[in-house]
Amino acid sequence: MAKPKKPTCPEPLDALLDRTFLEYRAKLLDLAAFLDRCDRAPGSSNAQGDTDFRLAALRNALELLSSDQPDRTRQILEQLSDPTTDLLDKAPGKGASGAPQP
Repeated sequence: MAKPKKPTCPEPLDALLDRTFLEYRAKLLDLAAFLDRCDRAPGSSNAQGDTDFRLAALRNALELLSSDQPDRTRQILEQLSDPTTDLLDKAPGKGASGAPQP
């Protein structure tokens, strides 16, 4: 279990939840609906044998999100970022995919 850090958010938890809970509840439902659509889409392998690297990366990020590890935002951003520093002659597709390709 992660060691608790000194609080860096000046807003009390109850005030933070009162102000933002419904917004993030809606975002979570949007994400669940997106994953349901992906599971029902033609070409989906469903049982987490994801056929697309972006969907696999998103599911891996969700595992980090549900953990109690500190710095989840940084870890997820790093997981969804391309670690290479070499420039490409031409970017594939639209130029960005949102997750590193295997």
